[in-house]
Amino acid sequence: MMKVAVYPGSFDPITYGHLDIIQRGSKVFDKIIVAILVNSSKKPLFTVEERIRLIEEATVHMPYIEVESFDGLLVDYLRKKNPHAILRGLRAISDFEYELQVASINRKLNEKVETFFLMTSNEYSFISSSMVKEVVRYGANVKDLVPEHVELALRKKFNLECPAD
Repeated sequence: MMKVAVYPGSFDPITYGHLDIIQRGSKVFDKIIVAILVNSSKKPLFTVEERIRLIEEATVHMPYIEVESFDGLLVDYLRKKNPHAILRGLRAISDFEYELQVASINRKLNEKVETFFLMTSNEYSFISSSMVKEVVRYGANVKDLVPEHVELALRKKFNLECPAD
């Protein structure tokens, strides 16, 4: 039987930290569904369709990845997909308290839901999508934080030229 995990998030945009969790999660799970949360209260930089394309391009070499979007509660989405676990990345201790609360409420709403936490590799532990957007907005080079096509998409959104290497 195939072991499936759902990796939920906004992925606005996908970073090397996200990709690290996906690649390492693939050692435990046969298939990972990257599930983009459509949150009407947030104002993402990229549309859902753009985020799907950016993730698909970043994971094109990973045949075990599926990319989808969902709105509403994660536990409702999980009932449709019936995965073995939710995959979540932890960058630092500060992430743990929030993620524990989310995992606990998900478990309360659906006792079949298990959350699998992976610590992000040290080299990516400081990366967040919001941090990447902030530094790109000021023209910084983020080639070590996101794949090249994501950096180009970010620069296009902010109407910036690509930096010289």
